[in-house]
Amino acid sequence: MADKSGKPPRGGSPTTGARSDGAASSAGVPPGSATASRVVVPLEDNRLVPLVLGEHDAHLALIEQLIGVKAVAHGNLISLTGPLQACTTAKQVLEALYARAVRGEEFVAGDVEGMIRHSRSAPANEGMAQIRTRKKVVTARTAMQSAYIHALEHSDLVFGLGPAGTGKTYLAVAFAAQMLERNLVERIILSRPAVEAGERLGFLPGDMKEKVDPYLRPLYDALYDVLPPEKVEKALTDGVIEIAPLAFMRGRTLANAVVILDEAQNTTPMQMKMFLTRLGEGSKMIVTGDPTQIDLPVGQKSGLNEAVGLLSMVKGIEAIRFQAQDVVRRDLVARIVKAYEAAAAAAVSDKQRQSVARS
Repeated sequence: MADKSGKPPRGGSPTTGARSDGAASSAGVPPGSATASRVVVPLEDNRLVPLVLGEHDAHLALIEQLIGVKAVAHGNLISLTGPLQACTTAKQVLEALYARAVRGEEFVAGDVEGMIRHSRSAPANEGMAQIRTRKKVVTARTAMQSAYIHALEHSDLVFGLGPAGTGKTYLAVAFAAQMLERNLVERIILSRPAVEAGERLGFLPGDMKEKVDPYLRPLYDALYDVLPPEKVEKALTDGVIEIAPLAFMRGRTLANAVVILDEAQNTTPMQMKMFLTRLGEGSKMIVTGDPTQIDLPVGQKSGLNEAVGLLSMVKGIEAIRFQAQDVVRRDLVARIVKAYEAAAAAAVSDKQRQSVARS
């Protein structure tokens, strides 16, 4: 039995210190490593060890699999064997997990994967950005998510661009909830193109809220995830959280609010200009969308693409571009996105070859 952790050790006894002399056993070391380094990570509080390792040591297994090290847990010591860089990365991840456990934060396998991604793509001294509400702490799972959160903090208008599963909408809603709880804004306004870009809502049954609710469901889901349900319901009733169909934004000035426009790739240039010019004093706007998933009629220009191009050099505006590697929903989604991106790139190459052949 592992000392005080309640978990059996994953392998033999660890060393009592860090080694990088190449004398460690090569058993369990990833193929291709001529020599192995050994690093021991102590976790001071034994009570937190089970949280760091995960149920049935699931977190430790993820670190082994994704980083390429052999990890052995014995009491509050974690022994890492493998290439020096891999051991260093694994050590950083374990220390980050332990720090979160000390702060009383919860984390799941997806957070562990996020820490691994972040440690590979960001400088070692650059922490993972967080959004805090009373219900939960949302921690960036990629370096680009950290950049997105920093942009939300420092700029009044932020474009979040990229494929599904990158967290661009969820983080926008979480950030808005944080601003509301800290009394930095008075309300949250959620908007999204409904029933194509023309928003032909009159043909749908029910009042305005019932008509647009199905199109705003992802925003609702995020709200309920970061705020207590009773608080969301009260805020909706009191108008603190407002559902504002894009077509009904005309003529308003939105002050002291976080205003989120989701699925913005399906706005026309005129709609986008109208929306952006609603920004009032003390407000922030967050515009999210996937430029590769435009549902506008053939030949209709996307207002999102035009706005990002026109405003790229305007002070106070940032555009964060997520890529397939930023997909955090699950690995399969990332592979699907990459497959579509590869197909699109191949189609462009074919057209270029055909153009050259005709000329």
